[in-house]
Amino acid sequence: MVLRKSVLLPGTYYFSGNEAITEGAIAAGCNFYGGYPITPSTEVMERISVRFIDTG
Repeated sequence: MVLRKSVLLPGTYYFSGNEAITEGAIAAGCNFYGGYPITPSTEVMERISVRFIDTG
């Protein structure tokens, strides 16, 4: 596993609960997500799939 230092851009950030869960999971080192597309977890699955591409 290769760890990269994250860059925090200045400013105020607003997240939904699902976005915060996704960002927290990635910050904690999550590199796999398994799920079934059903509300309310669909937003987590959609966001984490994009963020996995962004974070490698």
